[in-house]
Amino acid sequence: MYENEIAKLENVFKREYNTFSRLKGELNKLMELKKNTEEDIKLYEIEDEKLQHIKIIFQATSEQARGEAIKQIEYVVSQCLQYIFETDINCIIEVIEKNNVPSAEVLIESNYGNYRVVTSPKESRGGGVVDILSLSLRIAMLELIRPKIQGPLILDEPAKHVSEDFIVNVGTFLKETSRTFDRQVIMVTHNNYLSELADKSIQVAMINGKSCVNTV
Repeated sequence: MYENEIAKLENVFKREYNTFSRLKGELNKLMELKKNTEEDIKLYEIEDEKLQHIKIIFQATSEQARGEAIKQIEYVVSQCLQYIFETDINCIIEVIEKNNVPSAEVLIESNYGNYRVVTSPKESRGGGVVDILSLSLRIAMLELIRPKIQGPLILDEPAKHVSEDFIVNVGTFLKETSRTFDRQVIMVTHNNYLSELADKSIQVAMINGKSCVNTV
């Protein structure tokens, strides 16, 4: 009678011991995995710290380069505005970061003696400023971007809203731009003065419902 009970207890003990041994082996594996994971985490933390330092350096370098580029563009555009409108007017570019993405806002600074007024281009002296601002920004980008963008400067009504008082300055500016930067200017315009300044002019006129081309 007791022998049977002892045999049953031995079988139970063996099963439990086998279960214990299996679980202990799994625990040892998990502990080893935990140790390796902790070591990997430490390595990742070290690498992450290095990457953060590199990121800070890149951001500083990027901001510095961006700042220099902005200064150059502001200077070129301001010179253009001042030449054409013959007044103390400057371009200001403000960079705003939203969700780590930089965006630029272009403003116009007008100086009247001791007074300084900063407005958006649309609010500054009408559409003429917007036309010249757009023109000068394109020229600045073409000349300052590296590697330099080759090819002609193609314009479509670059001075559509500019007053006739300043259209002569626009023509002279385009001539000087072409000569200074050795870049051909191809322009579509309805302004007779600007078309007459061209080295070669192609006139398109509607006659009896047909487009007629005349080279001058």
